[in-house]
Amino acid sequence: MDIYKFCVAGINYKKADAELRSSFAVNNDQYASILKNAPSFGLKEVFVLSTCNRTEIYGLTENVTDLISLLCAETPGSVEVFAKSAYIKKGREAIEHLFDVAAGLDSQILGDYEIVGQIKLAVKFARQHGFLGAYLDRLVNSVLQSSKLIKNNTALSGGTVSVAFAATQYIKKHVKDISDKKILLLGTGKIGSSACKNLVDYLDTKNITLINRSPEKAIGLATELGLKTASIDNVETEVNAADIIVVATNGAQPVILASHITSHQPKLIIDLSIPFNVEESVRHLSNIQLVNVDELSKLKDETLKKREAEVPKAKAIIAESMQDFIEWYYMRRHVPMLKDLKLKLKELHSYTFIADADNPLCESRINIKIQRVVNETACRIKETNTKGCHYIAAINDFICTA
Repeated sequence: MDIYKFCVAGINYKKADAELRSSFAVNNDQYASILKNAPSFGLKEVFVLSTCNRTEIYGLTENVTDLISLLCAETPGSVEVFAKSAYIKKGREAIEHLFDVAAGLDSQILGDYEIVGQIKLAVKFARQHGFLGAYLDRLVNSVLQSSKLIKNNTALSGGTVSVAFAATQYIKKHVKDISDKKILLLGTGKIGSSACKNLVDYLDTKNITLINRSPEKAIGLATELGLKTASIDNVETEVNAADIIVVATNGAQPVILASHITSHQPKLIIDLSIPFNVEESVRHLSNIQLVNVDELSKLKDETLKKREAEVPKAKAIIAESMQDFIEWYYMRRHVPMLKDLKLKLKELHSYTFIADADNPLCESRINIKIQRVVNETACRIKETNTKGCHYIAAINDFICTA
């Protein structure tokens, strides 16, 4: 497989606002359908990364438009709309992009490490459905190892800055007397749980009520943190009683409607979901302040300044990891030739030294020598990337020193 057939097409927060991104967000059912239909687009290795800040489709293809067409066939957005805001990368540029994404260098909040878990889930899903071959499997492993090295050897992800943390910081900055405020958290998935723990840790309050469609998750988190829960059936009552509402449900449709809000008390509503899970018309209600993920971005604090200083270190780790992967790729192309060389050397040994054929000690020594010649040939190929002359040289070396 040509390394330059690896491509990515995507949109992210840089050129597409949250509303546009929501048109191309991919849920589990859509992802399953994308993989099911991938062969009809000529795609055998492919995976999709869909988060609140990006939707990207990666794959091996001669024509990157096949990736775009496959994605848009399963999402509400059109190919034309996607193309206006999309970025397309191929070969080394696409490889480097994936390394950057996994490191948090391309995140809306620099160094956001949550993306790693999302990459792992996307790749796991593709692997389970048979769309992760040797090339993508090795590439993703290299990317994840690089990300881990960056996390362990730099301060790029130092401090606590994420979408969930940004919500907490926003509340802390804009709301007075937080201990007197009643907080409602809708959704206790990964982002919701993170937001909940940040609320408890950084706002020093436990006046928080949790609601989740699967009540067991809400009860488990509430028990762990000493909070309260309520039934999804009582969402309207709880919304009207709350002063601060954090929404992290990630549903296909809004869970808070303008019609739900009948009280006139001031409320701060923070929507962490993509697509938005708070009806846009809520913004126009009196005494309501609605904030979404885009409005929480671009935190300029000391943590981010420290992270920016770590970017060169992260880039150096990525460059080294990329080089290792590319060397593996080129060496992998020569595996059939090296196997053929090993077989040819054994044939030469059998033909030239037939008198020693029944001597186990001699046979062992010859096998060791054959493997040494093959290894040295591999090293020469790695250095000069010219396999033909080394094939002949290896045979000559074996004959002359056997």
